Amino acid sequence: MTLTVPPPRTAVLAERDGGADDASRGACARWYEQELGWATAGSAPVRLLTGLRFDALVVPAAAGHAALGRVGRTGPVALAGRRMSLLVAPGSADELPGLLDWLEWGGIALALTALGAGGRITAPPPPGRPGPPGAAVWLRPPCPPHEQEGEPVFPALSGFGSRGGDAPDLIRLVDAVATECHRARLTRARTGMPPEETAAQPLAFS
Repeated sequence: MTLTVPPPRTAVLAERDGGADDASRGACARWYEQELGWATAGSAPVRLLTGLRFDALVVPAAAGHAALGRVGRTGPVALAGRRMSLLVAPGSADELPGLLDWLEWGGIALALTALGAGGRITAPPPPGRPGPPGAAVWLRPPCPPHEQEGEPVFPALSGFGSRGGDAPDLIRLVDAVATECHRARLTRARTGMPPEETAAQPLAFS
């Protein structure tokens, strides 16, 4: 019996698939820019710029999940691999060092990164749209302004942008995140595992 070998993948098909990928990434960037007014950069993957409409607290996923269970409602929350990004009000990254000192976490190594002006996080596909395997995802997605009253709500210092009942005060969120980061570090130390590493250093601001 004669076996028929399928023809090789043609350049036309490859270009067509690549064009579809480009269109999908373009649609993703447009959704963030047009629906939410968030600045984006890049295309593979699309990145969301911090320090403009929001800052981000980036923590190990396990510590982030534990903190979410403690504080209840938050602002938007994204998961990318083993790191979780909790979006907070712009300017929060600058407030974090003093806030950690006030909460008596100053000088303690925490797997916590604060991204402000000049930072960026990987953009998950817009809510309800599929993404490729391993893509970032929204755990608590942002809602466009037309689907809620006003702009998406981000945790902020009381009296500086927070709205009672919609999202936790920044102080409560930072304290919960720092507690869970520290607890995870102690657990890893007891079991002989190396501490979680951040993209830069134990506590970084950008």
